[in-house]
Order: sequence, then structure tokens, then C-alpha cells
Amino acid sequence: MKQTIFIIGLGLIGGSLALGLKRKDGLTIVGYDSNENSLVTAKKLGVIDEIASNMEDAAQQADIIVFATPVSITIDLMKLLPTWKLKENVIITDTGSTKNEIMNAAEVLKHFGITFIGGHPMAGSHKSGIGAARAYLFENAYYMLTPFVDEAEENLKRLKDILLVTKAKLVEISAQEHDHMTATVSHFPHLIAASLVHQLSEENKSFPFTKQLAAGGFRDITRIASSNPIMWRDITMQNRQEISNQLQLWTEEMLRLKHLIEKADQKDIEEYFAQAKQIRDDLPIAQGALYSVYDLYVDVPDYAGVISEVIGYLAKEDISITNLRIVETREDIFGILVISFQSMEDRAKAVKCIATHTSFDTYIA
Repeated sequence: MKQTIFIIGLGLIGGSLALGLKRKDGLTIVGYDSNENSLVTAKKLGVIDEIASNMEDAAQQADIIVFATPVSITIDLMKLLPTWKLKENVIITDTGSTKNEIMNAAEVLKHFGITFIGGHPMAGSHKSGIGAARAYLFENAYYMLTPFVDEAEENLKRLKDILLVTKAKLVEISAQEHDHMTATVSHFPHLIAASLVHQLSEENKSFPFTKQLAAGGFRDITRIASSNPIMWRDITMQNRQEISNQLQLWTEEMLRLKHLIEKADQKDIEEYFAQAKQIRDDLPIAQGALYSVYDLYVDVPDYAGVISEVIGYLAKEDISITNLRIVETREDIFGILVISFQSMEDRAKAVKCIATHTSFDTYIA
């Protein structure tokens, strides 16, 4: 049966969802964005099938409506839904990074017989906008669904059947669980990365060479501090209580570590690092809550043309790369050349390719 999917917001997430859904037969993807250039580009690139010039009119024809907009905007739009003439069995969902406020707003919709199932595809990119949209963005990434506890199973199944074509891992949890866990593994780490960069900036005023030394491991562990500041302002405000709780736990952990250092017991300090290493090494490699970067560290010798040589081997085997850089400060990382790939599969192919053609060591951090 032919179904119409109406996606409101055609940035990286909305555009990638549209492309991913186009793999499924029988779907018409209609798109709307407040930025007219994004709309025209989306149609020109084949991201959407039809342009919606008016949200309310397009919503009347939709079987599923997706709000791929910032949470604050999504909540404002949700308030309009009861005034729109929607299909009786329409399903509304979203892609927001926080869920408690969204689901609280959705409570009102239940009184009007409107089905809302919260959603959060936990994927991203260092790029933004419709031009960065990719059909494979959600592949192997967790796609969290936060339905009401009394949501009809047939509604969940309808939404899941459509989302499965994106090849994401669909997981059902409560909004409260979602916001707690994402605060732990996504929202809170962004704050820590930002605070480390601020601390570096202050240190650099007295020791100007500090920033040069930060080009290695420090730059890698603070990569997420380069994320969109407006988006992270909103996430911090919307999930501030959970993030504040994590900061309190972090403060207690730092005091414990400070005590260990001041105590100067070599065995205890070594055990602290050993436990951290074990826990970190046991973490799953598959894509999790943070934007995954598929980096490969290559320990190349220093001679003319060596980088061109490595890239040439990858090109011959049609292995695409997204970025590469040479690292000068290497005390806490594994190689001089860092190559970034679009997927785990491409990185695995690169490891095999480099091993076949060279004697260079490769590492995955």
C-alpha cells in the first residue's frame, strides 16, 4: 500500500532519513524546510519526491509525519497538530536528542487521539545541512524509540516496519531512561570536552606552545567540542537535571582521583589506570551514542611520497576516505598518519589493503 512520509526539517538528519527511507518501495517522501534553498536542493538531489509549500496542507495527506527539527521547534509545532486536519491513523514521530520534554508535550496529543512515538536516531556527522545527507548514515546506529507505555502495538509495528529500511538498530525505552543514558554517554562528555578546551585556552595564555602540543591525542579526545554550539545549548537546557547529576558524580570522581594522586601510592594509581583500560577495552566497537569517527592510525616512515603511496593503494581498491592528517605530537596515540573513513567496513578494507601492499603497522584506537 502506498504511503506518504512527511519530513519537516531537511538538515543532515531529516535529509539522511529521507534518503534511507527511499530504499523502501511504496513510499512517497514529502519534505518541508523553513529554508527555501534547502528545499530546492533536497528536490534537486533526489532526497525528497515532493516539496511541501505549506506544512498544514502536506500534513493532511501524510501517513507518517517526522519532525526532524530542534526540540524547541518540534514542541512548538506539536502544539499546532490538534488544529490540523490529519488522517485518522497518522503516526507522528521526531528525531530529537532529548525525549522527556517531547513526550510531556505529546501527552496533550493523546487527548485528541493523535499517535505520537518519540524517536532519536543516534547518528551524526562532522558536516551539516542537506548537502551532507547520506542514505547510510543510520546503518548499524541505534535508533531509540520512546513510545507511551500504553501505545498500541500495531502503531509501533507500522513505524518500525518503515524505519527498518534504514538498517538502524531499533530499541524501545522510556523517555526517562533515554535522557539519563544519553546524559551519561553523550551530553555529559560534550561538556567535559568543552571544559578541557577552555582549560587549554587559559593555559595557552601563559604557555603559548601548549596549543601546538595539543595537536595529537588532546585534539582527538576533544573532537566533539567542535559540535554545533546552538544545538548543544538546547540539549544542555532540555536535559539540564540529568547533566547536572552527571557533573556531580564527575566532581566526586575527580576528588577521589585527586586524593589518589596526593596519597602518592603507586599501586593504587596503577590500579586506577588498569581498571580504566580494562573497562574502555571492553566497550563495544559498534556505533554508540556519540558520532562515530572511523579513524585508522598508520605508523608510516618519513620518506618522500609515503602518504601518496598509502592513499594510492586505497584508491586502487576504491576505498573512499573522508579525511587524513599527519600528527606531530604522538606521545599518547598510535601512529603518524590518521585516515578517516565513512564506515567501519571501509576501515576494515583499508587495514587489509595496507597490510597487503606495505609493512606499515595500523592501529584502531
